[in-house]
Amino acid sequence: MLDLTDMQTVRALAKRHAFSFSKGLGQNFLIDPEVCPAIAEYGIPSRECGVLEIGTGFGVLTQQLALQSEQVAAVELDRRLEPILAETLRGFENVTVIWQDIMKVDPAEFLREQFGTREVCVCANLPYYITSPILMHLLESDAVFRSITVMVQKEAAERLCAKIGSRAAGAVTAAVQLRGTAELLFHVPRESFYPAPKVDSAVIRITPYAEPLCTPEMLRNVLAVVKAGFAQRRKTAVNALSGGLSLEKEQVTRALAACGCGETVRFEQLDLETLLKLTAALRDGTADSGIAP
Repeated sequence: MLDLTDMQTVRALAKRHAFSFSKGLGQNFLIDPEVCPAIAEYGIPSRECGVLEIGTGFGVLTQQLALQSEQVAAVELDRRLEPILAETLRGFENVTVIWQDIMKVDPAEFLREQFGTREVCVCANLPYYITSPILMHLLESDAVFRSITVMVQKEAAERLCAKIGSRAAGAVTAAVQLRGTAELLFHVPRESFYPAPKVDSAVIRITPYAEPLCTPEMLRNVLAVVKAGFAQRRKTAVNALSGGLSLEKEQVTRALAACGCGETVRFEQLDLETLLKLTAALRDGTADSGIAP
């Protein structure tokens, strides 16, 4: 197995295959020998659990995932990596690379096609420029994951793990915490990458709730409210939601009042329980909907 944390090996691979790193694709590859084994250990609960990896790089994380799981399916956009991965993943018969844009893949359908009935977790070093869209894509789908363990920019990790209703929270924070709990596992300094980025990173794990907070239909409704509200987070919730959802201000005001909120409350101040009640109130005209807090 090639040591892909060795700088000489990485440079030799790049030179041999005339590969240049793409800033546009957020290609900063891990060279810290301790990080990828840790991600695999935290992210894979058992050998029987399949792994979806998003973005392979030269395969440094892919190798570690393959050592810990019976089946790894890696989705990679950059076809220039094909000859490199043919070399770095040689001998790993339990790895399949799918040359596709994850944002154009239906996660639930993908899991059925690749893994059948096998339980699946996500482990990935996500490109910083598209972290939130990828997580939203996974969380908004009907796919069921055992867990999602990803490395992201440090500031993004702190936002994802923030408390809903705090100023650090955003739409993706709510999307994550509507589906499960998020925890920050460990930090990764910028020197752990080649080329070194200008920011530090962190690894987080999202664990879905054993019992969903709400039905899939309600989840989609809440996410629509969250997107509209956080798109204009500094405005009052009345103005943000009436504009973002094309609703009458009076309807939004009544729904907020049913949740115990005044007209001047800002959307970013609403906690998770209030978001669920507000969505139900906007849908039904009452906060008494039976939606679990």
